[in-house]
Amino acid sequence: MSKIGIKFVKGGKVFVFDNNNLEVNIDDKVVVETVRGLEIGMVTTAPKDEGEEEIKAIIRLATDEDLKKIEDLKKQESRVISITNSLIEKYNLEMKLVSVSFTLDGGKVIINYICEDRVDFRELVKDLASQLRLRIELRQIGIRDQAKIIGGIGFCGKECCCKQYLNDFDKVSIKMAKTQGLSLNPTKISGICGRLMCCLSYENDFYAEIAVKMPKLNAKVKTKDGVGTVVYNNLLKQKVTVRIEEANEIKVNEYDLNDIVVLPKTPPVQKSENKVQEDKEKSVDKEQVKTEKSQDVNKENFKTRNKFKKKNKKPNDTKR
Repeated sequence: MSKIGIKFVKGGKVFVFDNNNLEVNIDDKVVVETVRGLEIGMVTTAPKDEGEEEIKAIIRLATDEDLKKIEDLKKQESRVISITNSLIEKYNLEMKLVSVSFTLDGGKVIINYICEDRVDFRELVKDLASQLRLRIELRQIGIRDQAKIIGGIGFCGKECCCKQYLNDFDKVSIKMAKTQGLSLNPTKISGICGRLMCCLSYENDFYAEIAVKMPKLNAKVKTKDGVGTVVYNNLLKQKVTVRIEEANEIKVNEYDLNDIVVLPKTPPVQKSENKVQEDKEKSVDKEQVKTEKSQDVNKENFKTRNKFKKKNKKPNDTKR
């Protein structure tokens, strides 16, 4: 069995199919059967002999008639979008339509949408089915999938990677931004989708490897000019900026990573048993002094209250 990779949209996920003993080349259009029905996909990888896993086979190479039919169906997408948006507004649904596509036989329409909460779209599906006379499939997608379908221009000035060539979304975390010394301001490290930019993962392995070799900030290092403190690490150039204090003079110089030696941390000075005992006795004496002062203050307050009562006592006050 020979397997080939097929994707259905530019930059989309690559699915594996059996080539069904057909001679196919990269970029050939083929007709395949998916869970949604018959669809046209494009061959992205050459046939490879792999394990005997149960996968679906391609049906045939796409003909001119198949391609013409797909073009005719694409012309109907704007009509479906208009009808769907009007019904969404009619039923006041908190959802946003992203894209519409047809299966090759034209008997089913797939509508992709995004929403924050669950939506009851049963009435929407009924109206759509009655107006379009087609089977309806509503698919909720994520905001990153929306950016992949619609596309756009990133901060770098180029088309979004997810739209241009990425087949799958890589895992991106805030730790990658920290490793690369980037600003943790969300507006600076997020893409147009509002999520962390995919390109943060491109060079993360290199930065992670170099970061292990670089000294930590505030570490003590030995240089040719003396002992100083690390204030900045340039991971790309593998250079270290060191602050050196000598004779009331402060120097800040940049050194190659190979030209410095990281000094071990000096262990804390351990106190002798006699010193520890003296510290305990001092702490006990301090507590006793605090207690005595507190008692003296309470006595003075008590005397002051009694004097105030006697001074303000009325002559007619008698005990009952």
